[in-house]
Amino acid sequence: MSKKPKKFGKNEKTFSERILKILSQNANKPFNYKQIAAILELDDTKSRNEIIKDLKILAAEKVIIETEPGKYLVKAVSQDYYEGKIDMTSRKTAYFICEDFEDDVFIPTNNLNHALDKDKVKVYVYNRRRGKKPEGEVIEIIERAKSEFVGVIDIQKNFAFVTTANAKMYTDIFIPKDKIGDAQQGDVVIAKIEDWPKKADSPFGAIIKVLGKPGEHDTEIHAILAEYGLPYDFPIEVEVYAQKIDTSIQESEIKKRRDMRDTLTFTIDPKDAKDFDDALSFKKLDNGNYEIGIHIADVSYYLEEGTILDDEAYNRATSVYLVDRVVPMLPEVLSNFACSLRPNEEKYTFSAIFEINEKAQVMNQWFGRTVIFSDQRFAYEEAQYIIETKDNTIPEATSITGKSYIVKDEIVAATLKLDELAKILRRNRMNEGAISFDKVEVKFNLNEAGEPEGVYFKISKDANHLIEEFMLLANRKVAEFIGKQKKTFVYRIHDEPNEDKLINLQTIISKFGYSINFKSKADISKSLNSLLSDVVGKKEQNLVDTLTIRSMSKAKYSTDNIGHYGLAFDYYSHFTSPIRRYPDVMVHRLLQYYLDGGKSVDAEVYEEKCKHTSNMEGLATNAERDSIKYMQVKYMQDHKDQEFLGVISGVTEWGIYVEIVENKCEGMCRIREIKDDYYTFDDKQYALVGEISKNILQLGDEVIVKVKNADLVKKQLDFHFIRKNE
Repeated sequence: MSKKPKKFGKNEKTFSERILKILSQNANKPFNYKQIAAILELDDTKSRNEIIKDLKILAAEKVIIETEPGKYLVKAVSQDYYEGKIDMTSRKTAYFICEDFEDDVFIPTNNLNHALDKDKVKVYVYNRRRGKKPEGEVIEIIERAKSEFVGVIDIQKNFAFVTTANAKMYTDIFIPKDKIGDAQQGDVVIAKIEDWPKKADSPFGAIIKVLGKPGEHDTEIHAILAEYGLPYDFPIEVEVYAQKIDTSIQESEIKKRRDMRDTLTFTIDPKDAKDFDDALSFKKLDNGNYEIGIHIADVSYYLEEGTILDDEAYNRATSVYLVDRVVPMLPEVLSNFACSLRPNEEKYTFSAIFEINEKAQVMNQWFGRTVIFSDQRFAYEEAQYIIETKDNTIPEATSITGKSYIVKDEIVAATLKLDELAKILRRNRMNEGAISFDKVEVKFNLNEAGEPEGVYFKISKDANHLIEEFMLLANRKVAEFIGKQKKTFVYRIHDEPNEDKLINLQTIISKFGYSINFKSKADISKSLNSLLSDVVGKKEQNLVDTLTIRSMSKAKYSTDNIGHYGLAFDYYSHFTSPIRRYPDVMVHRLLQYYLDGGKSVDAEVYEEKCKHTSNMEGLATNAERDSIKYMQVKYMQDHKDQEFLGVISGVTEWGIYVEIVENKCEGMCRIREIKDDYYTFDDKQYALVGEISKNILQLGDEVIVKVKNADLVKKQLDFHFIRKNE
């Protein structure tokens, strides 16, 4: 506004700002000064005159329009109003995320006006022309990101409140007495927000589900799923529909497919896998080359578009892999039986078949529907044993059956040749600039009750890389095949990393003696690979791996192909896991449609589907991460008297985060509880510095800690700081 702001009352907004807010919230309804004064609860003559003046000034500045004498409407398009999403902080303030702004717009607490995290909102932005950092005020909530929240209920005499453990949910939910339902004091519940009166501090809600008592295993796992709006069972009508599907192999259908049942075929999966959605076939050709088939469960054959089963799969978009269970995208009759490429069973598949020479070059390719017969099911450990020993006898200790057995010589030979070719494919990828993310995964040994008894780390070996390389080959070649035809397709894309994030990474890793070469895109990739290789086995490995992954852009699904930076592919898609990923189902359908001569489909329709599936993938990832944190906290509950060696993985003004070396569990030592000195935060060094001793606690330092508190509900660990490990 060009006019000097006038105040009415201490710390209140100017009349102009208040008027704009009222008009913006009622964009299609004209107001006169009396109506505005009534809304502002002002009835004195002086205030009314101020409102009349400001209305005329705003109209003169063409911010509002006088539709008829004395009645005003906000201008339909104003450069100060923007639509975007709210990103809450844990301090009850927020940032407004909008494509029109390079930097996020700060939203103070008193300007949120009942907006919650991830809500789609309209915001009025201040300070756009004053050389200051912009601030904003929410003037309309366009769409709530969610209306159901998980929390603990506190029941009073005539009402209740539900408090969530989510730091970004800044308010509790008021529950009237008649909407408490069957909830008991202290239960973990799902509350649905039904209304939020203008002058109420808290939204009004109702209890729609009781999950159980805090800290109980199933309660907390179901709470994790509910927090992200993820289901943990199928509606009965979907289960009934799935059970009625004819899953028998029909001779009439086989005739429509390429028959691969006589070709040597086997699967390699984790030893505890229930569904096998990919298989490899191998045949040596007369010309010395190899025919290698990547066979994927033909889910789209059973999953017909427009059915309640397809709708359910699309809504879920992905299977969710929690520590102690899988929440599948498809009912068990499909995921574990009809679509699972189990040994010694005929199965319908969708295949990518390649003729490959000794240099791992693709000489010919074929895509289409097939029928296969799997001759062998391997666990990764069994395939790894063959690769390492070239022995055809799997010992008891390695066998998934617990019994020693002999593998056919032709399967041993095929495994060894596939491993040899996979290593060439991998080396070629790395030479092209691919980045090798082999981050250590934390796994738990669980007892029959699902309680953690031990922690171990999953590390990718040659057998994992063998499968990975051939799946990557199929995904890349399918995407390339359609992409070069310029037809709408579902790609898996990965943008280049943000340079600011890489500079921040450089600042942190330099403390450990590492560096990134910024000369070119190729140099960045090469130095990142060197970094990830150099930290293997060192105390800072998990920290550096995690920070490097965070510096990368997020991969997502899109019809706009920009390539995949991390894999160094110009074309990439997801073709190989339709049992657990809906985008792969879309890829199968589109590929078959185009193989049948179909014209390019509507890109906008598929882009919306890409956004949905990317979003659901993100929610599933968050749930999976929370389940690991929960299990880590549960595991550490039983180790409160034990001292642990840890590495400082984060430093803030309120304390240090410490990751325990032997199990990767992370917790906080609060600054006020580090008793050997008075520490202050030095943001330049990412360190806490002792005022008297000048002792420094910084990223990567080894420290000794003990568990102080293990909070299962918040999934947080607090540590006692014992000493620095010199």
